[in-house]
Amino acid sequence: MVDDIIVKEVLSSQELREFIFLPEKVHNDDPNWLPPIYMDEKNYFNKEKNKSFNYADTIMYLAWKNNKPVGRIMGIINKRYNHINNENHGRFCFMECYDDKKIFHALLTSIENWLRTNGISTIVGPLGFSDKDPQGFQIEGFEYPPFITAPVNSPYMYQYMEEEEGYEKKVDLVNYLAKMPDALPEVYVKVLSRIEKTENYKILEFHNKKELKQHIIPALELMNETFREIYGFVPLEDNEKKELAANYLPILDPKFIKMVKKDQELIGFAIGMPDVSPGIKACNGHLFPFGILKVMRESRRSKKLLMLLGGVKKEFRGKGIDVLMGVKILESGIKQKMEIIDSHLVLENNVRMRSEYERIGGKVVKRFRIYQKAL
Repeated sequence: MVDDIIVKEVLSSQELREFIFLPEKVHNDDPNWLPPIYMDEKNYFNKEKNKSFNYADTIMYLAWKNNKPVGRIMGIINKRYNHINNENHGRFCFMECYDDKKIFHALLTSIENWLRTNGISTIVGPLGFSDKDPQGFQIEGFEYPPFITAPVNSPYMYQYMEEEEGYEKKVDLVNYLAKMPDALPEVYVKVLSRIEKTENYKILEFHNKKELKQHIIPALELMNETFREIYGFVPLEDNEKKELAANYLPILDPKFIKMVKKDQELIGFAIGMPDVSPGIKACNGHLFPFGILKVMRESRRSKKLLMLLGGVKKEFRGKGIDVLMGVKILESGIKQKMEIIDSHLVLENNVRMRSEYERIGGKVVKRFRIYQKAL
C-alpha cells in the first residue's frame, strides 16, 4: 500500500473486466485514443483460450484508490523465451494508469517484487508474451494518430519511467510514414526485372480469403524460423498459429499479402493491410453485432497501407526476395489508390528494413521504447 493506493492481484471475473476496460476510462477525454478490439482482449487474458499462459508465469494487478480502479499492470516470466535465449528476465506489460506518479510507482513496484520473489534478475518492458503484442511506451510522435497492435499511452507514462523509476533504454522501435509513389521507383523496376529473368521464384498473390486461408499457417511457420533473432520474439506453437490466423483472417485484405516460393518451398512472406483503426475507433472496439461493418467499410475506403509482418528464409536473404514482395505490394497499393505507407514498428537496428523505407522517402514519425532495470 502506497498512501491510499492499494494494489491487489486480479482474481475474479469482475476484476478481470475492470482490468480490460480500465484504459477506456483513463483515456475517456482523449480524442486520439484507439481502443483495442475487446473480443480479442477477452480471449487474450483468458487462460483457457490463450495458450501462451501454458509456458509463462503471470500475474495481473489492479491499483485501487477510494474503492475505484486507477491503474493496471501485468507481469510475465516467459520461461520459453528465457530458456531459448539463456536469459533470466521478467516482463511488465499492459500498464495503464491515471496521471499520478504514486499510482505508477505502486504498480511497477508490485511487479518488481513479484519478479524478485521468483528469482528474476532483470525486468524489461513494456513487453508481452511475444513481439506480436504491443511493445514499448511511445516516446515521440504523439501528434500522429495511433494504429492497431501498437501501444497507445500518454506522454506521462514514459516520463515517469525515465524521471522517477530509474529505468534505462533496452531498445527502440521506430515507425515510418511514406507517400505512396505514383509509379514504381526505377531502382525497383530494375531489381524486379533482374530477379524475374535470372531466378526461378514464384510469387503468390491472392484475390480472396479462400485462396489465402491455406497459406496462412505455412507463413506463420516461416515466421517462427525467420524471427528467431528478433528481440522479444517467442516461436508460436501450432495452436497459437491457428489462434493468430483466426484472429486476423477476418480483417486481412488478400490483395496486400504476398508470398514467394522456390521449388514448392515457401521462402518469403509479406503481410500488409489497409489501416482499419478509424473503423475500430468508430465502433469503440466492439465488433459485434454491427461494429464489424464499420471496420470492413474502413478497410475498403482506407488510403493508408499498414505493413504488419514480413520475413525471408535466411539462406535467401540478400537476393531480392524482400524487394520482389515489396514491389508487388506497392503495385497493389498504387492500383487501389492508396496514399500513405505505414511501416508499423521496426527495430531501430534493423538497418536493411529501415533503408528500404527510406529509399521510398519514408520518415520516422513515432518512436517506442522498451526499458530495462536490474532487480
